[in-house]
Order: sequence, then structure tokens, then C-alpha cells
Amino acid sequence: MGPVEADVIIVGGGAAGLATAIVTARRNPRGSVVVVDAGRRPGAKILLSGGGRCNVTNAVVTPADYRGGSPNVIRRVLRAFPVDRTVEFFRQIGVTLHEETGGKLFPDTHRADTVLDALLGEVKRLGVRLLSNARVIHLERRADRFAVSTSTGHLFAPKVVLATGGLSAPETGCDGSGYRLAKQLGHAIVPTTPALVPLVLDGDFHKPLSGIAHDAEWTVRIEGTKPIRLRGSMLWTHFGVSGPVVLDASRFWHRARLEQRAVTISVNFLGGADFGTAQGRLIDLACTRPKVLLRNALSSLVPSRIGQAVLRALGIDPAGPVGQLTRGDRSRLAHALIEWSLPVRDSRGYAHAEVTAGGVSLSEINPATMASRKCPGLYLVGEVLDVDGRVGGFNLQWAWSSAWVAGVATAPPS
Repeated sequence: MGPVEADVIIVGGGAAGLATAIVTARRNPRGSVVVVDAGRRPGAKILLSGGGRCNVTNAVVTPADYRGGSPNVIRRVLRAFPVDRTVEFFRQIGVTLHEETGGKLFPDTHRADTVLDALLGEVKRLGVRLLSNARVIHLERRADRFAVSTSTGHLFAPKVVLATGGLSAPETGCDGSGYRLAKQLGHAIVPTTPALVPLVLDGDFHKPLSGIAHDAEWTVRIEGTKPIRLRGSMLWTHFGVSGPVVLDASRFWHRARLEQRAVTISVNFLGGADFGTAQGRLIDLACTRPKVLLRNALSSLVPSRIGQAVLRALGIDPAGPVGQLTRGDRSRLAHALIEWSLPVRDSRGYAHAEVTAGGVSLSEINPATMASRKCPGLYLVGEVLDVDGRVGGFNLQWAWSSAWVAGVATAPPS
């Protein structure tokens, strides 16, 4: 491929990159926009979102749903392109959405490829040039333009948008190259960790529970901070635990380990009940059903296999009548049900993470334009920045919002 001249080069063809290209091309139809992507097919990570159905956004999105950089920066970007505009954006390109549990908005087709095909179709309709299998090797600012060296040739433009994603889901082409490029151009990188990732447990407690899903309250205690309490569904697996509440907790565990602070995680099987309430429920079972086997009585409070596993771990006979449970054992059982310690050893890493925590510092970004404060003509969007949201469509909303702000800034109406 010979040298390519463009008005805007977007490095990365994921959600944020494709959306930025669409906004830029719509606002300046006479301008030339090129998207460079290392993958064989851009947008591969979109196909993994929402279990293959693509959780496009959430009905209610606030800065409190995110961690990482400055909440004020996040707020400004989200306000520029809120949820209602996201819904309208997708309606315009043929993707209608519906709401599910937890405010999650999915395409009516229940298929992630509907979202990706619509984005790629709009990119093509607008005349955006899409270069696949082109890995950016070097990015350099030369006088009034950038020189972009790729595995297939050289490109030049006065404006470049970094939309490279992070390190999560490396099979989709995410390799952290955006951090290297940003650092070359003067940016500081907040150390990265996996986020929204299943956790690996030590021991054998979890193994016979594989496949059981239930609601629970998780408490993450990090040295020097207030306890973090999270509620949601969890899933026991052969390696440990997964599910929404686990994924949300994982970023806190990883950040604590990164910062070398002690961290523990406990599970409340009774959904936030305190010790007195837990004891009261056990006493009530003993009074109303004294002859019922403890394992059967406990199944009215927690899933049967969970109850039996807890009893075995405590050394309490599951086959004993609930009415004969001693005061001491009842106290131990009540405490275990509301604060079961999880021996977290690690997570499943970037290969199984939905997003990356850390990235380019938001203090170095102008939230009104997503422009770099370090390098004129450079813009940054999406996961490459130090922003990560909780489970439920929040990370894609950040992609759409930051893409809109950057797209408007890179291509003011002609």
C-alpha cells in the first residue's frame, strides 16, 4: 500500500473507533476519514458483549457507575452524549433496543452482530476507508501532521484518534498498543489491571458447587478504605466464581493488589441480612420445624448444596434435626451465612476480562473535545483511557459518549 493522506486517522476499529468515524464523517462529509485496525474484522469485541447479544447501554447511566479517573471529566463526557441520544443513534442506523433486567439495553434481535453490521454499514455508507490487518507500529508528530507507520504501509493526517482499547479479550486484537503509542507522545499511563473478570479461588469448597447461581451481597475490604458492598447474582464454577457481582468486585481486588494493600472478600448468602436476623431465622426454623433435618431446613434460606457445603465446612452434621442445633453451632452457622470468606487467589486475567482498568490519565484529556493536553491533534476515546464501568452496558456507553465528543471536535461542520 502506498502512502495514504487523510484528514483524520482513527487507530482502532472497535466500538469507540467505529462510532468516532461515523460522527466525524457525518459532520464533515467532504473530509477523508481512515480507520486502521489490527484485526481481520474490525469490531470483534462487540460480538462478545452481553454474552453475544451486545449490551449496548443502560437505561440509567451516571458517573457513579464508573471508576478510574476524574468523576467530573466522566460526567462532562456522558452529558455530551447521554443514553437517549445513544438509543436514537442506533435507531437511525437500523438497530432498535429494548430494556431488560437491571436497565440493560439490548438490540431487539438479541444478536451482537446486528450492532456490528449496522456500524460497519454506516461506516461504508459514509465513505470511511477501513484498513484491516494493519497494525500500527509507530506514531509520530511531525510539524503539523502525524506520520502513522503500519504493518501494511504509511499514513499521514493532521489529526489522529486513539481508539485502540485496552488489554482485555486479546483474541480480538486488543494488545495494549494504544498505551505504548500514547506514551510515545508524552502521556502518563495509570497502571492497568483486568476488570470485570471471574475470580479464581483456592481450596475445594467451590468445586462441588459448580453451576449453582444465586443472589448474594459481597463485601470487599481493602486496607485503609471503607468496605465496598455489592449486590447481584454470582455463579460458582470449577475454578472459582463468576457472575455480575463477582465481575464488579474483581476490579477492586485487582487494584488493591496492584497497590499492595491487603484485601479480603466475603459473601453474605442472606442478601445483606445482619447477624441478628440470621440467628432469628435459624431460631424460627428450630421452633416451627424442629424435627426437620438441618440440611433440608437450611434449604429454605440458601440453595441446598450451598447450605450443605457450609455445614460440612463448619463440621456440623447436616443430617441432625434443626431443633437440636446447639446455641454455639447456631451462632457459628449464622455468622458463616452472612460473612463467608472467599479465598481469592487470582482472576482469570485479561483473556477473560471484559474491560481494562487503568490507562491514559484523564487529567491529560480535555473533556470538551477528548483532545490530548500533551500532543496537539491527538484525541483519545474508549477503553484506552483510565475509565472502567460496572457490568450492565456502561463501558459501551462510555465508548459511544467519548466517540461523539471526539468526532464533533475532529470534524466541525464545513
